[in-house]
Amino acid sequence: MKLLITGGAGFIGSAVIRHIITNTKDEVVNLDKLTYAGNLESLAEVSDSERYAFEQVDICNRTEVDRVLAEHQPDAIMHLAAESHVDRSIDGPAAFIETNIVGTYTLLEAARHYCQGLDDQRRTNFRFHHISTDEVYGDLAEHADSTAPLGRIEQSEIRQPDALPLFTEQTPYAPSSPYSASKASSDHLARAWQRTYGLPVLITNCSNNYGPYHFPEKLIPLVILNALENKPLPVYGKGDQIRDWLYVEDHARALYRVVTEGKPGETYNIGGHNEKQNIEVVQTICDILQELRPQQNSYRDLITHVKDRPGHDLRYAIDASKIQRELGWSPEETFETGIRKTVVWYLNNLDWCQRVQDGSYQRERLGASA
Repeated sequence: MKLLITGGAGFIGSAVIRHIITNTKDEVVNLDKLTYAGNLESLAEVSDSERYAFEQVDICNRTEVDRVLAEHQPDAIMHLAAESHVDRSIDGPAAFIETNIVGTYTLLEAARHYCQGLDDQRRTNFRFHHISTDEVYGDLAEHADSTAPLGRIEQSEIRQPDALPLFTEQTPYAPSSPYSASKASSDHLARAWQRTYGLPVLITNCSNNYGPYHFPEKLIPLVILNALENKPLPVYGKGDQIRDWLYVEDHARALYRVVTEGKPGETYNIGGHNEKQNIEVVQTICDILQELRPQQNSYRDLITHVKDRPGHDLRYAIDASKIQRELGWSPEETFETGIRKTVVWYLNNLDWCQRVQDGSYQRERLGASA
């Protein structure tokens, strides 16, 4: 196959490309605008492959998207290009509307017209894989039984997945932030192009990703880098927000499984089966750093509780049984193994972290006020 991957220089997109070039015989065309979060260094290990090509293109530029499709003739599109940071969406929602909604519309239309020019067999086999987020579902507390206690959820409860609701593919959408609203909109557009025009669309909604090459605005790399510099480790509110953590290389395997084996018209939720409170995540990082880079004072002493994010959802958790049942995918990494690999990677790649920030972002607080 030849796959066109939008946003391939980003965190998840680059992991998908590394997986495909390393583990398959497929060809990849990476289409990326190269915003602040896109960095070609994330692809250094595969960029010399004859099966890899790069096009610096904005998905909102229909003329350029049409050109790329005509020149490269892909068999499938994996659409990962998106503005993805909730805090940034609070400060500046316009970019999220433009890229995530208008850009997705532009790409869908380009794909639809591209498919019309394919022969019958290639048109039948073509796939448009739209990659989305579990944040479109909103706060799981809102979906829970009204008699269930809200607020802090104890560890004993987290270990009992049957006792708490999970996001399924049938969960109603209830986005809370400009980011999640823009991704919900793009999901609806993709489904509409499937229903109205017959475009063979697949949709995946994933839980929180983490791992190597993550831009330092996100929680885990931010905490690692701040801790190494003895800077405060900001925790929103009490830190009792719960997320299901998915190692990015597990996610890359899942996405490839979906685009090659998934059924058009279907949605697949992808989760790591690793529910953790944010405060747990930060404390775990501190403890691993204390082991690997010991210092006199505990890294935990740097933890600083700050004002919570406006509209912050309490809990996300994915039911990933459908993709396991129908496509045979399940995560290989536990949170404990994945977070250790992640910390070690950042310790070994601090120069990469300095270069990608490039003066444009110095780990300052974003989205502090509505």
